[in-house]
Amino acid sequence: MKAKRLRVAAVQMRFAPEIATNLETMDRLLAEARRKRVDAVLFPECATTGYRYNFARLSPKDARAAVEELGGMAARYKINVLAGAPLFRRKKLYNTLVVFNRRGELVHCYAKCQLTDLDRRHFTRGNAVALFQIDGIWATAIICHERRYPELVRLAAMAGAQILFHPNAGLDSLAVSRKKRNGHDGIPVRAFENAIHYVFANSFGPQGGGLWSAGDSKIVSANGEFLNLAKHDKETVVVADLDLSLATRRYARESMEHPRFLAEEWKRMIKLVKKRASRQAKKFLAGI
Repeated sequence: MKAKRLRVAAVQMRFAPEIATNLETMDRLLAEARRKRVDAVLFPECATTGYRYNFARLSPKDARAAVEELGGMAARYKINVLAGAPLFRRKKLYNTLVVFNRRGELVHCYAKCQLTDLDRRHFTRGNAVALFQIDGIWATAIICHERRYPELVRLAAMAGAQILFHPNAGLDSLAVSRKKRNGHDGIPVRAFENAIHYVFANSFGPQGGGLWSAGDSKIVSANGEFLNLAKHDKETVVVADLDLSLATRRYARESMEHPRFLAEEWKRMIKLVKKRASRQAKKFLAGI
């Protein structure tokens, strides 16, 4: 049965250069989330490796083993786990978000489709909009840079998503990073304009090469209000209860009806979004 409320957590963590150390950190923070009776936990982009990892050295075996270990954690703590993780499919590397249910089963895999210049050095583009369920609640995801492409969220909200999960790995100059602190990053607008809840998990601190991550992991209500906001300079598990009755998707739903000349086109597009999300996820799951 679909839940009326969902307790979610956004994990803010500092990346280590070793996969094993990152997994140890994730396990420890999942244990903390379990103590807080969290239903679903989101980790940052490329949380298993760190975003500054030398991906040219990453093997398919190591990438797969890290994801399998995450599944074990989800089962052990009986929590839905969403985490950024690089994964191979047919010898190509993708920047993905993996989604595990409470039994540790991998139920969805979304590959980042809008890539940065740095992404393109290593990763292949995905070709779908994220759409999956968490405890019977439809949700979607974007990864880091994709916040600049509002159609990825709008289409998913039209298709039924009530929650947006956004794993991030900030990589800015110190001046830009400082400007983003204290929630000054536009995220509440995306929640408000779609009337859906927004969960944002980020890395924090210096990232090497004079670049920084702003932290500020947060959970924002469908009305654009901050439910919880982390500081920029420490590891933390940010927790909030989401009232699903507030995630009405009102503006996304109304956009499908007016202007009238677009209504049929929107319906066709949403069918395509749902079909592609399911098909692409199945291909990834079959290859992991």
